[in-house]
Amino acid sequence: MESRETERDAVLRALTPVVDGIAATFGPVCEVVLHDYRRPETSVVAVAGSVTGRTVGGAMSEIGMRVLARGDEAADELNYVTRTGAGRLVKSSTMVLRDSGGAVFGALCVNVDVTEVDRVQGLLAALAGPAGAAAPRGDAPVTTFGDDIDSVVDALLDDRLRRQDQTWAGLDRSRRLALFRGLDERGVFAVRRAIEQVAARLGISRASAYSYLAQSRTARAPGADGTPGAGDHPEGAHP
Repeated sequence: MESRETERDAVLRALTPVVDGIAATFGPVCEVVLHDYRRPETSVVAVAGSVTGRTVGGAMSEIGMRVLARGDEAADELNYVTRTGAGRLVKSSTMVLRDSGGAVFGALCVNVDVTEVDRVQGLLAALAGPAGAAAPRGDAPVTTFGDDIDSVVDALLDDRLRRQDQTWAGLDRSRRLALFRGLDERGVFAVRRAIEQVAARLGISRASAYSYLAQSRTARAPGADGTPGAGDHPEGAHP
C-alpha cells in the first residue's frame, strides 16, 4: 500500500509543471487545477490561472465530489459548460488520475472562461441570422467554486431542497430519504464533518442525520432477489 501511495505522490509531482504549462499556453482565460482526492477538504495541490479563484490547499468543487462519489467507476468529464456564482460562463474538462491498479486518486481540471466568446457569438448570430437565433447560453448550471468546502456542501444542500421545492420541515419521510440519497450520490458525505454540517443546516440532531443516511443507503441497495431497491425509484434520483 505504501508503494501505491508513493506512486500517486510521484504522479502528482510530475503533473505540477504541466499545470503551469497548460495555463501559460491558453493565457489569462484559462485555469488549470490539480486535485488530490485523498484529502477532499484541501484537494487542490497545484493551480495556475484564476478563473474560479481557487488556491493551493483549497477544496474541490461539487464536480469533484461527484467524481469522488463514483470512486473507481468515475470517468473523464470533457468539454462541459457551467456557470460560476459570479455569472462567468466556463467550459471545463475533468480528467481523472488513476494509479497502476486502476484506482482513482485525483484529477486534472482545465477551466476556460468563455463568457466573452459566448457574448460575441450571440451578437454575431443576432446580426447575421433571423430574430431569436442563437442567444448566449443562459441555461448552464451554476457550480460553486471556492477554497471552503463548507460553501460547496451548503450549495449542494440548497440545490437539493430547491429541486424538491420544500423546506426540510415540509418534506415527508420518503422525500427526506431522497434528499439524503441525492446528497450521498453527489459525494457530500465523503467530506469530513459534512454530516454535522447538513444536520445543523436542517435543524436536526447528528444522530438523526446518520439515521436518515443509513436508511437512504439501505433503501438504495438492491433486494436479495436482485430486484432494484427503493432507491432506484425516479423520485430523488440524481439528474
